[in-house]
Amino acid sequence: MDAAALTDVGERLDAFVEQVFSSLKRKDQRATAGAYARGLMLDGRRKSMQPMADRLGIDHQRLQQFVTTSPWDPVPVRKTLSRKACDLISPEAWVIDDTGFAKDGDASPCVARQYSGTLGKVGNCQVAVSVHAATDTASAPLDWRLYLPESWDDQRCDDPATAAAITARRRRNAIPDEERYRSKAAMALEMLDELASWGRTPPVIVADAGYGDSATFRQGLTDRDLVYVVAVKGATLAHPGDAVPATAEYSGRGRPATRRYPAAATCKDLVLAAGTAALTEVTWRQGTKTGPANPAAAMRSRFVALRIRPANRAIPRDEDGVLPQAWLLAEWPVGAAQPTDFWLSTLPEATPLSELVRLAKIRWRIEHDYRELKTGLGLDHFEGRSWLGWHHHVTLVTAAHLFLTLLRLTDPKASGQD
Repeated sequence: MDAAALTDVGERLDAFVEQVFSSLKRKDQRATAGAYARGLMLDGRRKSMQPMADRLGIDHQRLQQFVTTSPWDPVPVRKTLSRKACDLISPEAWVIDDTGFAKDGDASPCVARQYSGTLGKVGNCQVAVSVHAATDTASAPLDWRLYLPESWDDQRCDDPATAAAITARRRRNAIPDEERYRSKAAMALEMLDELASWGRTPPVIVADAGYGDSATFRQGLTDRDLVYVVAVKGATLAHPGDAVPATAEYSGRGRPATRRYPAAATCKDLVLAAGTAALTEVTWRQGTKTGPANPAAAMRSRFVALRIRPANRAIPRDEDGVLPQAWLLAEWPVGAAQPTDFWLSTLPEATPLSELVRLAKIRWRIEHDYRELKTGLGLDHFEGRSWLGWHHHVTLVTAAHLFLTLLRLTDPKASGQD
C-alpha cells in the first residue's frame, strides 16, 4: 500500500488499533503499535525495523524498544484479533498449518537445522505453527506458536556440557523456562484449547498429513468434540466400514481370546479395491487459470468417499471392541494410475461428497495467507533475537493482515484490490 492509500484509511486504522491494542494501558504504546502496523503495510521490500522507521520518518529505536524489550502481553491482543477475525470472516473451517523462516545464523530463538515445507528440505530455519479461520474467499490467522526443537530444550539433553550451552542460549534469547519441546501436533491442540478459552469454536478442523497422520492428534480432536477433515498418507491403516471384530474359538487353554478385527488394509488398498467405477467428478471451486479445455477455470478432479474404521492403538473402542467409523476421502485424477491424495474425516455420515472435497481443499487459502504475511507484510523479516520480540512481531503482522482483510471485504478499492 502506498503512502497516499494509507493516509486515506488512516482514521479507520487508528480506530482499529485502539480496539485491538486496548489491553496496552499506555497511549504511547498504542501509538507505536499503530506506527509499526503502518510500517508493515507501506510499500517496501524489507519490513525490518530500520527500513520501516526510515519510511515512516521516525526513530527506529522507538520501534525496536516496543517490539524487542517492552513487556506488553501479546495474548490479549491475539484474543481480540481472533474475535474480530471470526466475526468478519464467518469461517467455514479452521486450518492448522506451519511455515518456516530461513535464517543464516543460529542466534534467533529456536533456529535449528530442521525440515521446512517452505524450503522443501531440511535447512537452517525457525518454524511456526498457526491456526487460521478460513472460507474460500477470505482467511486470517487466529493464533501462533514458535516451534521449539529438542536442540533448544536443555531438559532433553543428557550431556551436562551440551545442556549448559543450551541453557545459556535460552537465556540469551529470554525463552521462558516453561517453554519446552513438544510436537507440532501437540502445539496445535494447545492453540485450540487456548482459542476455546477465548470463546472461539471451530466449525471443522482441516490439516495436512503432517498432523493428520498422527492418530493421537486425531483422537485429541475427537476428545474435544471437534470434527475434522485431515490429510493422511495412503499407508494409513483402516478397516472397511462394515468390518466387525470377531472372537476366535476358545481352545480351553490359556486366557480366553478377545474380540479382534481381521488384519487392517491401507487406505490406498481400500480405494483401489473400490476401483475407478466408484469415482465421481467433483468441482470444488473456480480457479484463475483458464484454457481452451477449461474456460471457466473450474478446479475439478475425481473422488471417492468410503466409510471406514481407522485402525490404531490410540483410537479407543466401545465396550464390544468396535472402532468408530469415519470417512475416507481419496482423489484419483484422470490419467493417474492410482489415487494420489487421501483424507480422513469425522463429518456426519450424511455429508455430501462435494462438501467433503470442498473442505479438504480449503487449505489453499492458508498458502495465500502465508504469501501475503511474508511477501507483503514482512512476517519473516524480524531480525530480533528475543522470544518475546518474535511473538510481538508476529502479533503485529497478524493485526496488519486482519486490517487489510477488513478493507478487502468492505472496501476493495481502499485495499488496492480491483
